[in-house]
Amino acid sequence: MDRDKPKPKVVIAGGGTAGWVAAAALSSQLPNLLDIVLVESDQIGTVGVGEATIPTHRSFHALIGANETEFMRATGATFKLGIQFENWGALGDKYIHAFGQIGKAPWMADFHHLWMQAKADGFGGDLDDYCLELRAAEAGKFAISNKLNLNYAYHLDASRYATFLRAHSEKRGVKRVEGKFVDVRLCADTGFIKSLVMESGEEIPGDFFVDCSGFRAALIEKALGVGYDDWSHWLPMNRAVAVQTRATGEIKPYTRSVARQAGWQWRIPLQHRVGNGHVYCSDYISDDEAHDTLVKNLEGEMIREPRFLRFLTGRRKKLWQKNCVALGLSSGFLEPLESTSIHLFQLEATRLIQYFPFNGSNPALADHFNRLACEEFESIRDFIILHYYVTRRDDTAFWRDRQTMDIPDSLKHRLELYRHNGLVYKGEEDLFRIDSWVQVLLGQGFGTEAYHPAGRLMAPEKLRSSLASYAEGVRRTVEKLPRHEDFIAGYCAAPEQ
Repeated sequence: MDRDKPKPKVVIAGGGTAGWVAAAALSSQLPNLLDIVLVESDQIGTVGVGEATIPTHRSFHALIGANETEFMRATGATFKLGIQFENWGALGDKYIHAFGQIGKAPWMADFHHLWMQAKADGFGGDLDDYCLELRAAEAGKFAISNKLNLNYAYHLDASRYATFLRAHSEKRGVKRVEGKFVDVRLCADTGFIKSLVMESGEEIPGDFFVDCSGFRAALIEKALGVGYDDWSHWLPMNRAVAVQTRATGEIKPYTRSVARQAGWQWRIPLQHRVGNGHVYCSDYISDDEAHDTLVKNLEGEMIREPRFLRFLTGRRKKLWQKNCVALGLSSGFLEPLESTSIHLFQLEATRLIQYFPFNGSNPALADHFNRLACEEFESIRDFIILHYYVTRRDDTAFWRDRQTMDIPDSLKHRLELYRHNGLVYKGEEDLFRIDSWVQVLLGQGFGTEAYHPAGRLMAPEKLRSSLASYAEGVRRTVEKLPRHEDFIAGYCAAPEQ
């Protein structure tokens, strides 16, 4: 490629977390190869519900060269070791989907098969005993050290995170244009996007465009009309009401997800406040009832009045069309049950680095990008549906309908494998690990008729001794860890605001 060839101009349409994730990724990894402009208006607010992340967030920060302590101080972040699900299997039930590895297994079978054999032999305890992150989360403990390899993510303030990424990106040459764009101009002969038309009448031309315009999808849908795959027949949640409260009590290193009458409520603890919200289906509960349910179950004083959001679960039929990639809410929406929203932003931005069309946009490149994105979206979709489908709750029409609803064939296949064989697998584009599926299935009481007999290759005494040693190692390690909030105070305490 000619070194003197002009740099392609990338125009990112919209800011917020998605826009500045794209800007940070492209500017950190492709310096001097792209001319990057981000267009956003201070008058347009951000949705700001994605305040919990998953461990891939750390990999993204390594990619862009972000310092962990600086990021955490700037965003009031806390550490996250998993999600505690309450009332999902049955009323009164509780389990944690933790980020860590469960036990140690031979190559032929995953650890839960050994544990199931142990249970059949009359010992083995709880599966939770063999996951360090889970027991640390329960105990409210956390630490980072060279000798400890906890798998963790973050709780963060999404608005502050966008500000943090903006500063990071502007240092690397990203130019920000303030203002609203009101139209999208297309090339008459190719149908490619030519420019954004600002409210002032100014045009922002570009070679490649990243649609970060949120739910309005101004480029990928309104201008290019790619269409939308509606998944509301599987995931009927269509609204949320969110509010911030003052921090109270101990800062737990996990998110809470509490199943309610027709949906669920989140609680995300930050250093300076707590994020709360109620995701629900308006076919079963009114906005007023959803609001009252949220407010009645809050801990701490509300900082401002609750805010309502509307959405349609699904994804664009294509995330890449012509010279435009949709990133963030413009690409689709999956409810934040497993905190995957920011991960998808980061994943799409990272892939764009790998597949950027320096030789011009072409169908083969776009098709490959779209195929991978489709598989990733669908894999996460199935994991979220799992939580609803394997419930044993029958106390409301909403939960009874979840048990009898149709589910995707891909999820049917997974559940049949587990039901009859105890088998769980991780596909090439799957985000969630085998241990994640096992924790939800067991946590919500979905049983299996069989398991791999690998545990029988060991004498019962040997199996008992091996499992007991592993569980004791977990217990001792957790015992020595500092309290989560004490570690935060010494490592990344945010300044008073």
